[in-house]
Amino acid sequence: MSASFVSNSYLDETSSKIRAKPVPWEGYQRADLVTSEELILIKKVDRQPKAKTESILLSDGSTYALLYLRLLKKLQRIDTMQCILVLIADALTDHGERVPLFIKTSEIDPELPYGPLLRTLDAQDEFVQLKVAQILTILLSSEFSPVQPQQLIPFLNTLASLVQGNSTNKREVAVQCLETLLARRHCRRVVWSIPGIIAGFVEILKHRPGPQGSYQVAYCLWLLSFEQNVAEQINKKYDIIPLLIDVAQGAVKEKVIRVIVATFRNLITKAPASNLPAMLVAQLLPFVKNLCSRKWSDEDILEDVQFLRDELNTNFQSLTTYDEYTSELTSGHLSWTPVHESEDFWKENATRLNDRDCEQLKSLIALLFNSTDPIVLAVAAHDVGQYVKHYDRGKKIVTDLGGKARVMELMGHENPDVRYRALLSVQQLVSQPWITV
Repeated sequence: MSASFVSNSYLDETSSKIRAKPVPWEGYQRADLVTSEELILIKKVDRQPKAKTESILLSDGSTYALLYLRLLKKLQRIDTMQCILVLIADALTDHGERVPLFIKTSEIDPELPYGPLLRTLDAQDEFVQLKVAQILTILLSSEFSPVQPQQLIPFLNTLASLVQGNSTNKREVAVQCLETLLARRHCRRVVWSIPGIIAGFVEILKHRPGPQGSYQVAYCLWLLSFEQNVAEQINKKYDIIPLLIDVAQGAVKEKVIRVIVATFRNLITKAPASNLPAMLVAQLLPFVKNLCSRKWSDEDILEDVQFLRDELNTNFQSLTTYDEYTSELTSGHLSWTPVHESEDFWKENATRLNDRDCEQLKSLIALLFNSTDPIVLAVAAHDVGQYVKHYDRGKKIVTDLGGKARVMELMGHENPDVRYRALLSVQQLVSQPWITV
């Protein structure tokens, strides 16, 4: 790979300006920070035409890889670091064969190549941070053996910070770096262990970054979805399914839909029990049926879409009304589907919320505490009232789980429907006879 795989206009334009700036190399030599031999070498390539520099690197690539990294290790001025990083990136751009020259510097100095580069990540300069991220991505993704945690984790922590930052340049470069690193399986496992990265992806998608940004983030999620534990947990932790459906529905580029559909296929293949219920609740099936009727330039999309349609159809047809209800609970996206207001449903199923140590009831009450969506709160408050109404021992259980106190709090909620549903629920809670379990 080459540095051109991770770039943006800010990096390109700033690099051009830095190539023309003078660096006081002679002053560094007088201060004994640069040896006379290093001075001679660096002057041969500093602010020289590209053709001349390429000719020198062709014959002395190993010498210059070691020189650049040694200079970066001992020179701390921001403008000097900027120059050295541009020289390194220029040496690597479109020259993947030079990557081993930098990696092999560890044979001369065990701290190279990663020590100076990782320290430079802490520089308080946006260009330096992003340029070194670009270079680290090239080197780390080109290693033949799995990258050592002490090299990978500090870099990924920095990328987590960048991907969650306010700077468009930082987010854009960080996502590109992660796109490249996630192609390696051992990197996927480490990325998954750093919550800030996935949280950053989710925030980027929520703010509609445009076709290319949406594609790149979705591509990262697709790569992650090949991991079994990721497929099992990602929707539960990050509510990714309804978000990806929303992105796909608004997509104008085929490649965005393609990578999201491929991600859904992985999630179903790897962890159907964890993802199919949430997909049905989020109304993926009607959207997929619509996608089946479209014409695609890529045949793989149609194959994946048909796979999703068939799996969702099979699962949907086997759902009972209670399965439908628990699917909603599992997804956390309660809405006014018919089951909630069906007296017959509650007569038949209220006691089933007690199964497995009240697992579903606990999920329902958890939504009262954790959700900020007024619709979810209103429906959950309603359901607690229905549970108590149709299960005469339910009042004590709900009270012991904190549900009664929380519903009473919701009577003061800013949303009028939440207040109304909470009031009705409280009436059920206080009117039912208290029967000791």
